[in-house]
Amino acid sequence: MDKEKFIVNAFANSINGDDGAIIDGYCYSKDLFCEDVHFKRSWMSLEQIGAKAMLVNISDAIAMNATPKYALLGLSLPKCLDMKQVKALQKGLLDSAKEFGVQIIGGDTIADNKINISITIISKVNKRAIFRKGLKKGDLLAFSGKLGESLKGLNILFRGGKLHSKHRFIKPNLRQKFFYDIAKKVRVSMDISDGLNKDLSRILFQNQLNAKFLKKLDKFSLNSAEEYEILFAFDKKHKAFIQNMAKKHRIKLNIFAKTTTGRYKFYGREHHF
Repeated sequence: MDKEKFIVNAFANSINGDDGAIIDGYCYSKDLFCEDVHFKRSWMSLEQIGAKAMLVNISDAIAMNATPKYALLGLSLPKCLDMKQVKALQKGLLDSAKEFGVQIIGGDTIADNKINISITIISKVNKRAIFRKGLKKGDLLAFSGKLGESLKGLNILFRGGKLHSKHRFIKPNLRQKFFYDIAKKVRVSMDISDGLNKDLSRILFQNQLNAKFLKKLDKFSLNSAEEYEILFAFDKKHKAFIQNMAKKHRIKLNIFAKTTTGRYKFYGREHHF
């Protein structure tokens, strides 16, 4: 049984089910960033942990064509952290928030054995929100950037290695300017947080469609989680416009499949349970 789906279904309604909930022109989204689930303290500095926690939450808002404005912050922190370490964590959170114009307006802190960060982002929708539902047969599927580096980096960390401070696993590169420019032509979208294979299955299942791949993708591109590139679809008549915007922003564009009738089968394992 898919436990994540079981939990989500218990709270199902017309508002939730996407990267965020759209209410009166605002997008509300939340993600957790937890020690020994998403990171180990031996892998990243406290500043890097704080920065990534904020970035992965902001990513959800961008994928729904919303501009992040405010954040509510929940922290559980080990008592053994000294003030220098707490300040480093704060700096990462504040620097990423400042980079995207986000103001932290409240939250809560408790003591715990591990670092757990919960962030709610409140964002203003840019003209229209983009959901996961709305895909049509014959639409082209694409993703921004290059996939696979996060999984490769994770494998290095598991072997006891270290990653550069700018590595994708340490600091995701969000594509907000590109996506906001193409949003008017985009049918559906979401950020790639659980791997292209899994996230694609979510969109296709919600729209009761299948996909015919136009190019062969390697196992790293298909299964690398925590990439935070954007998976999106559009009518083929907008292909030239999307390609031109990618060139303008100097972003690699990967048009990798088109939608067909049928059902897409996901054979990987679940990340959450």
